[in-house]
Amino acid sequence: MAEQKCTGDHKGHLCVLASKGLFNEIRTLTKNAKFICFNCGRVADCEQNLCNPMSLDK
Repeated sequence: MAEQKCTGDHKGHLCVLASKGLFNEIRTLTKNAKFICFNCGRVADCEQNLCNPMSLDK
């Protein structure tokens, strides 16, 4: 299992948006998911929106 860590500016991460109930914003950030978070399993279009991202293309 991957080490759980957060990189970058945490305020734009999906986990924070979900905790604030900002699901419409999450919907726009996940339409063409290319990355998955090792911490929570969420997917996003950009790695900047995840704490511990990995490309889905690999």
